[in-house]
Amino acid sequence: MNLPKFSSLYGRIFAIFWLTMLLVLIAVIAASQFDPRQLHDVPSGPLQDMKEKGQEITSRYQNSPSLRTALMQIERNNVDRGKLDYYFNDTNGHWLNPPMGMKVRALNNFITQSDKSDLPQQRLYGRLMLAGPIPVVIANRELHMYFTVRWHQPPPFLLQLLDKPFQLLLAVMLTSTPLLLWLAWALSKPAMRLEKAAQKVARGVIELDPELEKGPSEFKQAGASFNQMVMAINNKISEQQRLLSNISHELRSPLTRLRMANALAIRKQGESAELARIDTEAERLELMINELLELSRRQIDAHQIRQHLSIQELWGDTIEDGKFEAEQQKKTLICHQIPNAFMTGNPNLLISAVENVIRNAIRYCERFVWVDFQHNNGGLTIKIEDDGPGVDEEELDAIFRPFYRVSTARDRHSGGAGLGLAITHSVVTQHNGHIKASRSQRGGLEVQITLPVDL
Repeated sequence: MNLPKFSSLYGRIFAIFWLTMLLVLIAVIAASQFDPRQLHDVPSGPLQDMKEKGQEITSRYQNSPSLRTALMQIERNNVDRGKLDYYFNDTNGHWLNPPMGMKVRALNNFITQSDKSDLPQQRLYGRLMLAGPIPVVIANRELHMYFTVRWHQPPPFLLQLLDKPFQLLLAVMLTSTPLLLWLAWALSKPAMRLEKAAQKVARGVIELDPELEKGPSEFKQAGASFNQMVMAINNKISEQQRLLSNISHELRSPLTRLRMANALAIRKQGESAELARIDTEAERLELMINELLELSRRQIDAHQIRQHLSIQELWGDTIEDGKFEAEQQKKTLICHQIPNAFMTGNPNLLISAVENVIRNAIRYCERFVWVDFQHNNGGLTIKIEDDGPGVDEEELDAIFRPFYRVSTARDRHSGGAGLGLAITHSVVTQHNGHIKASRSQRGGLEVQITLPVDL
């Protein structure tokens, strides 16, 4: 079994788990070292005081005639009696001045653990600190001297944590929080990068993102796979667009020969309804092929050409050209101010999309065309209305299909091959937008385009 690498997500989770456990273990061991309820060596300062006290008692009572009398004098001379008491036992463990109450059990337990005079130790029993033994000589007898002190200091912080499980759990959570935050950041950052890249693809921005191949190895692999998918999509779209362009181009040659043969037939046989019909249909077919070539020429690799665009600069000239074209037909195009906002997209396709709708409205309006730009949190909405005959309700969705001709407003002599709105629909969809047609309150057709803007 291979050990997990730290560069992998599995390895980082594994390492953080065990590091947290290690910190808890260190805290428990450290708490036991500072726990006064465990047996510890007496600190150097108090140990020196204890030895000096033992030497003082030895020098004063070493040759006392009575052990009992000497012990009574030691107790009377203790000015800190009640706070600091002295207890003595012989080498057999018998107490010469027996303690009272709880001290008896505490001292009996303590001497079973600390009975070496060359290594005095201390331990806390409740609020009573015991220390010793210190060797002394009283009335020519070798004794062990023990000290008891009333303990008023608060227990160490780590000891308080060990005594209260809820606080210990809280401390463990607080200690592990920075590690968990780092782990969450290590997980969320590449995930957010992947999410943003997916959103860009959804908006039609199909481009490689080297940042996806950073972070834990699992996300590196996912990012590399995502970039491979983007490359495959780009290649498929480019192949499809080039295929459409090639087919359209190849169709022009036989169509040109067909029109030449029809012209020769008219020259030899004279005008006839059948030959005129052939010429009309060939002309329509040529118009369709020309529009297909124009469409394919604009769309080849257009999905890879994305720019940060100003809306005012993008469609400002389109509106001015539309006003001029309307004036030439004795019509009027009315447009309010274009908002100051920015978006990301292909400028040629976006200009063509709005231009197609405006020209369509100018062609079929009676006198007026209205263009309105609205910018809000949801994006950019472009509303184009006219006062023409409009479109029947049942045909509103169909007008965006390629080569579709509206029966009531268009015929074969009105111009166009029915690709303008289809091109607009394709461009808007590529830019993650929406387009819909409806009856205008002004009497004609209303086309509403919604596109995302840069925040």
